[in-house]
Amino acid sequence: MDAIFNRLRNLDAYPKINEDFYRRTFSGGIITIASSFIMLFLFFSELRLYLHAKTETRLIVDTSRGGKLHINFDMSFPAIPCSILSIDAIDVSGEQHLDIRHNIIKKRTDYHGKIIEARPDNIGAPKIEKPLQRHGGRLEHNETYCGSCFGAESSDDECCNSCEEVREAYRKKGWAITNQDLIDQCQREDFIQKVKDEEGEGCNIEGSLEVNKVAGSFNFVPGKSFHQSSFNFLGLFALQTSDYNVSHRINRLAFGNHYDGLVNPLDGVHWKYDKQNVMHQYFVKVVPTIYTDIGGHTVHSNQYSATEHFKSVEFGNSLSIPGVFFYYDLSPVKVTYSEEHVPFLHFMTHICAIVGGVFSVAGIVDAFIYHGQRKMKKVEIGKLG
Repeated sequence: MDAIFNRLRNLDAYPKINEDFYRRTFSGGIITIASSFIMLFLFFSELRLYLHAKTETRLIVDTSRGGKLHINFDMSFPAIPCSILSIDAIDVSGEQHLDIRHNIIKKRTDYHGKIIEARPDNIGAPKIEKPLQRHGGRLEHNETYCGSCFGAESSDDECCNSCEEVREAYRKKGWAITNQDLIDQCQREDFIQKVKDEEGEGCNIEGSLEVNKVAGSFNFVPGKSFHQSSFNFLGLFALQTSDYNVSHRINRLAFGNHYDGLVNPLDGVHWKYDKQNVMHQYFVKVVPTIYTDIGGHTVHSNQYSATEHFKSVEFGNSLSIPGVFFYYDLSPVKVTYSEEHVPFLHFMTHICAIVGGVFSVAGIVDAFIYHGQRKMKKVEIGKLG
């Protein structure tokens, strides 16, 4: 048994030295204090990294198919009234939405962006005693109302009983309403008076769109769009001018839900134009993103990058009309972010490396200083001898 113990003693990598042979120095004390502070600093730095989650980023191919893309926006137009500002959306699959009103909120503002108090309906509307019938006379007692489509009827018995139905009939024909003062239904609905009352005002428009998850575009234009074949025609409602200032500010533009760390590069972008009839285009590349926090909650959203281009247009050209246009396309690569804690074993490994490394370096420095001091003392003794 003693032989076994002796062999184990020979394997001791930490031989002990009798305390009588220890020699403590002033420089060694300074190095010990400094190394202790360094170890404490590195220990707390490592502890902070361990307690806080780190974000792992991965790139994968987006294999998802179908689905919807949610677009959230908040924009201000200081020189375009709300009554003539419309939003349209179209995608490469051919699906289109014109003059979108669902989930859209418009706020009348002055030129400086201050919200104007909403006015009750029907105040200041033009007075029309009796509606105009399709045959040209006024609606008489016990008569059934059948309004004229003003030449856009698709059949002899078709009726247009509202301004919207007249606009729809014109849209089907591919015509644009050039003078709405002549449309009886629109006069009765007080639209012209509303436009005139809002002259010189601006508009803040916010809301959300749900579109197919394919390339497409959405735009904000001063007028109401009528789509015929592959062209957009602008039917402008009873305005005295054909010049439109599309100065705008993007308060917020997001393609999906928000998550921690998400940056929308177009938020806060502001363009002010001195000239009229500008077509401002944004080209957006949408990157699908999945974010998973430390608690396991997953958010499916999108990041995007954007470039822009603007040009002056001649009003009346159906291929180039004034407004703000967003053209978006989807990236085939998906980004995943996941918050993770550093494993405990990694933390302990780093702590051991810190302690061992600092002790080793401190020992080397102490030995170097000690041997230097001994050599200097030998030289001094030699001079005295």
